[in-house]
Amino acid sequence: MKILITGATGKVGSRLAKRLALRGDHVRALVRDPARAAPLREAGVEVVQGDLQNADSLAAAVHGIEAVVHCAAFFRGATPEQAHAVNDLGTQRLAHAARNGSVRRFLFASTGLVYGANGGQPAFEDDPCAPTTAYPVSKLAAERFLLGMQGLDVRVLRLPFVYGDGDPHIEEVIPVMRGFPPAQRMSIAHHVDVAQAVALLLDALSPKHRIYNVVGDEAPTLAALFASVGAPPPDSSNAEFARAFDALMDGRRIREELGFMPRFPRL
Repeated sequence: MKILITGATGKVGSRLAKRLALRGDHVRALVRDPARAAPLREAGVEVVQGDLQNADSLAAAVHGIEAVVHCAAFFRGATPEQAHAVNDLGTQRLAHAARNGSVRRFLFASTGLVYGANGGQPAFEDDPCAPTTAYPVSKLAAERFLLGMQGLDVRVLRLPFVYGDGDPHIEEVIPVMRGFPPAQRMSIAHHVDVAQAVALLLDALSPKHRIYNVVGDEAPTLAALFASVGAPPPDSSNAEFARAFDALMDGRRIREELGFMPRFPRL
């Protein structure tokens, strides 16, 4: 399959692009800075320069493409205005370019944070969403736009905290979550399993306009997550802020409908 992947120099996108290339897909990566894309070229990935805020560059990027895997996003440090401009409006531009370019399938990498706080109860794909911070608010807006769009086969993957495969993600979030309660749990997925889920959605003939949670079997406590990299447990000093992240994800739909089985079911 000829695939365009965005966010290909990021944590998820860089690993995903290489795995899709390894399975035999022709992968084209949309990057803002080609100087950062040398590892992609070495893995056999075609690199094109473009930006989600430049519609002309997107039209060129999707030329001859069969499927788009949209991973690019403005996450930590984004103001509400920046998150809206990139994650929502940028997604809309890319979707319009894909439809105009006769792309068959559009996979959107969203986030489980769209569910908002629900006291740590596993959230299902059809549950109501009530995010409160800029990043998931913008992601939910993009989801709703895509799922209401006609003429494009849209599939949404809601990702949890993604780790593994040499990614320093756990170490990087420790300063952010230092004040969280140590017993708070968090849904996780390994990069290998994110790639498996993407491949399943690329290959499945149906259903269109469908949302899937992607999670492992285990939602570890933050104390366990911190301990995995040798850090002391969080101290509960900012429990109010932590509540915005206190939602788990139920992953049964993708298992029952598409046969997903995590290779890394627990931390």
